[in-house]
Amino acid sequence: FLSMRYSNAFDLIANHFFQGRATEQMTPHTVLFDLDGTLIDQFKPIYRSYVHALEQLDLPTVDFETVKRTVGGSVDLTMERLIGPKLAPRAVEIFLPYFDKIMFEDLIALPGAEEILESLKKQGKRLAVFTNKRGDAARSTLDHLGFMPLLDEVVGANDTPWRKPQPEFSRYVLEKMACSAEESCLIGDSPFDLQSASVVGMPCHLVATGTHDLEQLAQTEATSVHEDLFALAMECFALDLDSPAKAEDHADGKTIASA
Repeated sequence: FLSMRYSNAFDLIANHFFQGRATEQMTPHTVLFDLDGTLIDQFKPIYRSYVHALEQLDLPTVDFETVKRTVGGSVDLTMERLIGPKLAPRAVEIFLPYFDKIMFEDLIALPGAEEILESLKKQGKRLAVFTNKRGDAARSTLDHLGFMPLLDEVVGANDTPWRKPQPEFSRYVLEKMACSAEESCLIGDSPFDLQSASVVGMPCHLVATGTHDLEQLAQTEATSVHEDLFALAMECFALDLDSPAKAEDHADGKTIASA
């Protein structure tokens, strides 16, 4: 009993310190957002495109969870992980045009995404999407969702020779936004995002709405970890986005019909 009491007390102190540290550091002029698993859920069309590519090459298909756990490092890297480097280039050639055709099917803006972008924009923050998704696909997706007017920049994998977590890619987006790592932060959902921030000394805050759950993210050295964007907004920016009305409106996400 005594051991349990001390353990619970330690957890409370640790949580208080952890959230306090996050709030104290969250005074950035620039906020970078990852895309898939952070602002949007596009995993269903992504998965269908991988299955299509593998079927066209007469390869065994993979299940949804395997693909979801593997994405994040760009389509080229994901394909190499799934089928090896020899067939990956051909599979990517099949994947890309198919994905472009179905990319808006079952596309979901994650709960809190629109609200946090709007609120931070009103505060005068400069906002960008920083993603390993192809830049053209990212911009098309964000335009379809109506998010582009809220963003100052959208930087994707094929906009430069680099991808996350290469330091050149992180430096590129910071230069594009005319800011330093110290006056910025990155919000993402995976170790790729954390590594991308760490290589340039930028704070990184993770949400468990993508490829990794809270327990997994808690094992990282992220500046802070949160259940979703509503929790992050409150704990890091003191933004109360999760009113009862908004929570009800966004309980299942904002589903965007196919164009």
